Amino acid sequence: MAARRDRTHYLYLAVIAAVVLGIAVGFAAPGVAVELKPLGTGFVDLIKMMISPIIFCTIVLGVGSVRKAAKVGAVGGLALGYFMVMSTVALAIGLVVGNLLEPGASLRLTDEVAAAGEKQASGASEGTVDFLLGIIPKTLVSAFTGGEVLQTLLVALLAGFALQAMGRSGEPVLRGIGHIQRLVFRILAMIMWAAPVGAFGAIAAVVGETGLDALKSLAVIMIGFYITCALFVFVVLGALLRLVAGVNILTLLRYLGREFLLILSTSSSESALPRLIAKMEHLGVSKPVVGITVPTGYSFNLDGTAIYLTMASLFVAEAMGNPLSVAEQISLLAFMIIASKGAAGVTGAGLATLAGGLQSHRPELVDGVGLIVGIDRFMSEARALTNFAGNAVATVLVGTWTKEIDKARVAEVLAGKVPFDEKTLVDDHAPAAADDPDDLPERRDPVAV
Repeated sequence: MAARRDRTHYLYLAVIAAVVLGIAVGFAAPGVAVELKPLGTGFVDLIKMMISPIIFCTIVLGVGSVRKAAKVGAVGGLALGYFMVMSTVALAIGLVVGNLLEPGASLRLTDEVAAAGEKQASGASEGTVDFLLGIIPKTLVSAFTGGEVLQTLLVALLAGFALQAMGRSGEPVLRGIGHIQRLVFRILAMIMWAAPVGAFGAIAAVVGETGLDALKSLAVIMIGFYITCALFVFVVLGALLRLVAGVNILTLLRYLGREFLLILSTSSSESALPRLIAKMEHLGVSKPVVGITVPTGYSFNLDGTAIYLTMASLFVAEAMGNPLSVAEQISLLAFMIIASKGAAGVTGAGLATLAGGLQSHRPELVDGVGLIVGIDRFMSEARALTNFAGNAVATVLVGTWTKEIDKARVAEVLAGKVPFDEKTLVDDHAPAAADDPDDLPERRDPVAV
């Protein structure tokens, strides 16, 4: 086991080296660096390929292991309630900081920048009704081929409840899905060895495209956004995690250090979603809580995106010389939070949501979105990191509130006494992996303390 851990240790050292090399190539040869973008895109696509089967297996096993459907509903309701409260808090923080900084006051709009803003608006997200109807897949299978997280979540919940109702006759199916889950995680472990190549291509391309000019002119909003996200994670989420679960936020983030590195190199929180599911289960949170909270949080718990939308909206309005009133800020941003659902893991989706919100409420401000295009990729990294941290904390909190977490195991894992198996991405001793029917997860309640 030690040798396996050593090899994955070298893998993430290689990712760090690839990021540094990509930055160097981006500055030294911008033209060449931009051509390397497909390397990063290809790696993220490989990860996304695995997300639907991982979510399906995790949720079916989690829901199928619960004897009463009401428990699943309680977990989901509690999670959604928490997501709404934290989104409101994130919005408020973004509004306060945005109004204090007034970062857009010194910029001016050019024809080229206006054209960039108009382009982003053309790809903006659709309305709330379209979003809700989009949760329903065209067929049972299309949920897996379309790459839509919420569609996969719906199908998995239906399958889980159906197997739950089947009782013992559903045990063979659950056992088979447990083996499929292990296979999927093994494939993901193989894909992860391409991470250095993907990180190199992604970072080199963004540095080559952006350069230093955009960073200098827009440093105020970018730095302010990063500081705001950091305060939200370490102060707001950290205090809540300590008060409710008794867990130190720094210890939890250190446990998820490799996932943060992966997100930083790809600018997509979705690239770390499968690993978050595996690590939260390994931490001691029950399968139903992990299976429901994590995938749902990736569409509804968008703390970083909420902060971004508030600050970016104020920035654009000020740069256009047409600041938003308090009432306009509230109505516009409430719309954006609804429109942004499902965009957490997609690089650049926040920019399209920003353009769509402005187009719906203040069309004359859409052209100003072009002002932020140059640094959106760098802000996308902060959004993704904050969204990921928020979902990790949410999983621990929901597990604590529902008493579906093994606190003793949490302490051991965070102390490094029970290391995460990087080879399989799953705990080899977990009940879901058992071959004995008496050890199947549906025959026992999740760990409760």
